[in-house]
Amino acid sequence: MHLPPLSLPLLLLLAALAAATTTFRPDWNRLQGLARARVETCGGQLNRLKEVKAFVTQDIPLYHNLVMKHLPGADPELVLLGHRFEELERIPLSDMTREEINALVQELGFYRKAAPEDPVPPEYMRAPARPAEGAPDRADL
Repeated sequence: MHLPPLSLPLLLLLAALAAATTTFRPDWNRLQGLARARVETCGGQLNRLKEVKAFVTQDIPLYHNLVMKHLPGADPELVLLGHRFEELERIPLSDMTREEINALVQELGFYRKAAPEDPVPPEYMRAPARPAEGAPDRADL
């Protein structure tokens, strides 16, 4: 198959962009019993990762059952925890945008408040352990 001269570079560019924007997809089988999470990071690492820093400083306070833990020298990771605080999975955040991190956390079932001081509705107190009403059924759990 012969491609026109401009098509091959365009194809290579599209392939590179697709590879660069891959986001983490949760393994729902490993996440049974997901109850809470924490973001582990080092302040020095955050200074070079503006997207992750914006998520940590502005978005984490809005999520129920999601906290930040400062660990010297740590690359930013989302650590998913079960009911007994057992580690279920670690997700590197360095290559993700703020929007991708927020989408992932919401897909995982974490409740996002409009303001940090807002109360959490009773039906979300155990979130993400219990899916919200109307949430898509996850047959693979």
